[in-house]
Amino acid sequence: MLDERARTLLKTLIERYIAEGQPVGSRALSRYSGLDLSAATVRNVMADLEDIGLIASPHTSAGRVPTSRGYRFFVDSLLTVRPLDREKIDVIEEQLHPSQPRQLISNASHLLAGLTHFAGVVLAPRRRQPKIRQMEFVSLSERRILLILVTTDGDVQNRLLFPGRPYTPAELVTATNYLNQHFVGGDFEQIRQHVSEELLALRGDLQALMTAALVAGDEVMRGADDRYVISGERNLLEVEEFSSNMQRLRELFDLFEQRTSLMQLLDLSQRADGVQIFIGGESGLAPLDECSVVTAAYEVDGQVVGSVGVIGPTRMAYERVIPIVDITARLLSSALTYQATR
Repeated sequence: MLDERARTLLKTLIERYIAEGQPVGSRALSRYSGLDLSAATVRNVMADLEDIGLIASPHTSAGRVPTSRGYRFFVDSLLTVRPLDREKIDVIEEQLHPSQPRQLISNASHLLAGLTHFAGVVLAPRRRQPKIRQMEFVSLSERRILLILVTTDGDVQNRLLFPGRPYTPAELVTATNYLNQHFVGGDFEQIRQHVSEELLALRGDLQALMTAALVAGDEVMRGADDRYVISGERNLLEVEEFSSNMQRLRELFDLFEQRTSLMQLLDLSQRADGVQIFIGGESGLAPLDECSVVTAAYEVDGQVVGSVGVIGPTRMAYERVIPIVDITARLLSSALTYQATR
């Protein structure tokens, strides 16, 4: 626990660092904190805050900067979030109007990026995955097999398989019958839950072919379910903390491109109420070690279906970003619910 004096000095230090991006010294803290303290007293308090890991001393400066732990304490205990002004709310409402259902998700992502000047990301609602109506293997040559997938929506997808050994027509008939017997009528989400046990019970000579077929089918079904929309990545090129570290930038952009890990983080944020903030290493993703991710879930007719978020440096104006993310999630919920109940 920090006493009131230490809390005030920590809050002042973090606010000054967010605003100016420079290590904050004891003289500046004395001037901006409003406390009648000597420079020596301020230095003693700063030393205590450093000892408990809330601030750190860069080697090139006599001032201090917040640590991820310091930002966490600031966000949880010291931050005062002001309501978003009416003008910004009107901008968000205009862009998230229910009359534009196809554009709601991309508009939300662009809004988050434009209003915060960081990267805006939206995890879209999971679309209903079609069920499998028919699966068939067709031999094209000794080492090429065509997998034909027909969904209950009438969609037909073909995938080439290159097995490690040739299969006879009789084996392909057996494999086709097995797939249709065990997996037709289900979706690949359900199939994945049972595939391990089923494949273990299968004859070894068909196991590899079945595994390849299920992997290919899974890719087909997931390819049509691109739930991740990100905007404003280029804004991060203007952030001083990133622009001076090209390796970190490359890792960050690789994370955006790979999608899977970030989608898992956004999925996680859907399980809690209100705005969630992941600071530095709290995300569990190494490329985000110097970033903060501010997220909020959104709903359709009272059921959580996705999340919106902003990705930026740990040195972000949390009191400004948090209400933008919160209002965007709420207005997106309203627009999608209106569409769903029409």
